[in-house]
Amino acid sequence: MPKACILGLNGPRLSGRERAFFAEADPYGFILFERNCQTPDQVRRLVAALREISGRADAPILIDQEGGRVARLKPPHWRAAPPAAAFGELHRADAGAAAKAVRLNGRLIGAELFDLGINVDCAPVLDIQAPGADPVIGDRAFSDDPVAVAALGRAFCDGLLASGVLPVIKHIPGHGRAGADSHVALPRVAAARDVLAATDFVPFKPSSGGPGSEARPWAMTGHVVFETIDPENPATLSARVIEEVIRGDIGFDGILITDDLSMEALSGPLAARARKAMGAGCDLNLHCNGKMEEMAEVALESPELSVSVMAKLALSLGALPAAAPLDSAKAKRDLDGALAKAAITDR
Repeated sequence: MPKACILGLNGPRLSGRERAFFAEADPYGFILFERNCQTPDQVRRLVAALREISGRADAPILIDQEGGRVARLKPPHWRAAPPAAAFGELHRADAGAAAKAVRLNGRLIGAELFDLGINVDCAPVLDIQAPGADPVIGDRAFSDDPVAVAALGRAFCDGLLASGVLPVIKHIPGHGRAGADSHVALPRVAAARDVLAATDFVPFKPSSGGPGSEARPWAMTGHVVFETIDPENPATLSARVIEEVIRGDIGFDGILITDDLSMEALSGPLAARARKAMGAGCDLNLHCNGKMEEMAEVALESPELSVSVMAKLALSLGALPAAAPLDSAKAKRDLDGALAKAAITDR
């Protein structure tokens, strides 16, 4: 049984050392970054090599392809998709048109990923925009309106799924209020729990799946301390946040993956971070920077996938629909037209 972790790699091709390590460590899947992606054919070869090492044709290959600032696949080989906030602007003018447009955007992003063999997109961001917050989220969020974020997030997920790609909603239970970038420091949020429940937590509920739903999205935790819930631990490492809020208040019962364990918001040895995340209730550990020594620590402390996690995986990747046909040229024209209309309306 593979280990409950997702690991990164150094460059556009696997080194002999990486091949040997991944074969031994047996991570459940892999994540790609811009450093790993040069051309479509190169990415396809890399994806095939990773799956060959894993011995699993359906091994998850993840990427962060949100659009806007966070896009690992860039021109000239791939489309420059708009940031989430562009759809929030359209939503203010025409909610129906915005939902249609963001679904088209998800379809187009998903089609590009599916063509490369990438089957999991770490998107959409369901955090809300908040005044005074660190700009790390900013235009990556759809809106400051939780209801709008929920609707647009669901539409984006629908677009990805229609292209045969699984979404990962993030950063549950909400990163929007954070006053620091969790890549470099640990954010602390002091808002009352009832305030958070009425705002930050709301967008994650409609995307959480439910009894009988197919291809349930995964969710990625945020490295954020919610002082009124658990003043000691960030959500990723907090059993209380995961049990009471993510699994309880929000009702998310799908695969819960950590944000990158190598981020500076977390402290202590990588092994301890990985062990604590698993103990808190995360299903998969994520490590992104490709540093072999750190990955070895994470893999060592990541248990083999349990029967219960395997069952949840069957309701996500195992339930992915076949990619529906897409006229990409028409979809791009329709999307550009919708966004142009929003720009005119906002003048």
